[in-house]
Amino acid sequence: MNQANAEPLANLAAGKPADSGQFLLGRRLRLVEPLLGEAREHLVDFGCGNGAQTRLFAPLFARTTGVDVDPVFLAEFQAQIVADGVQDRTRACELVDGRIPLDDACADVVTSFTVLEHVPDEAAALAEMRRVLRPGGRMIISVPNRWWLFETHGADLPLLPWNRVPLVSWWPKRLHDRWARARIYRRREIVAMVSAAGFTLTGSWRATAPMDMIKWAPLRRVVRGVFFGRDRAVLPVLATEVLVCAER
Repeated sequence: MNQANAEPLANLAAGKPADSGQFLLGRRLRLVEPLLGEAREHLVDFGCGNGAQTRLFAPLFARTTGVDVDPVFLAEFQAQIVADGVQDRTRACELVDGRIPLDDACADVVTSFTVLEHVPDEAAALAEMRRVLRPGGRMIISVPNRWWLFETHGADLPLLPWNRVPLVSWWPKRLHDRWARARIYRRREIVAMVSAAGFTLTGSWRATAPMDMIKWAPLRRVVRGVFFGRDRAVLPVLATEVLVCAER
């Protein structure tokens, strides 16, 4: 494991979940669904936020548990669970002192999407995900890709009020981590971290940028169609996330 990544960043910020309907959520679903395996009794989504992503995966499992640290996001998720009428098989619960409030080896699949970069202790978070996963179960996570052109979480740079300055993500790690609001990863770094946590790697990919930040729909459709149409990125500079699948 990269020991430099074990320490929280000076500007480490909490994550902001995607909203329901964003293209990114459907792209993740298409990428991840073939990786889930046949055992689909219980899904645990670590860092579920408002549940927008979790709800897309929930119909694929008999039971789903979303876990997060933010009670406001969890309240939104719980309200949506009630509105959907799925209280009997979906629930939202709060992380307790860094611990998932579930029994050991209770999950067939654990997911976590762009969460690890925000946690105080990456190794501890991976250990908790492994603890609740049954032997042979699958963990599927994503983290920000270092080679995307923009720092997706922004950076608090001096004298620059705009926090999405291009190529900050490419800066040497010491400089990036001094100003950025979240960690960022090369594919080999997150693969090594997952392996060091005791998982057996089964694959890693790069997820193509969704381009949700382009607000004008005609331009967004053109850009996606020409440069970002595939769910898996061929070139590292076209990807916002690195996706990793591993087994316990």
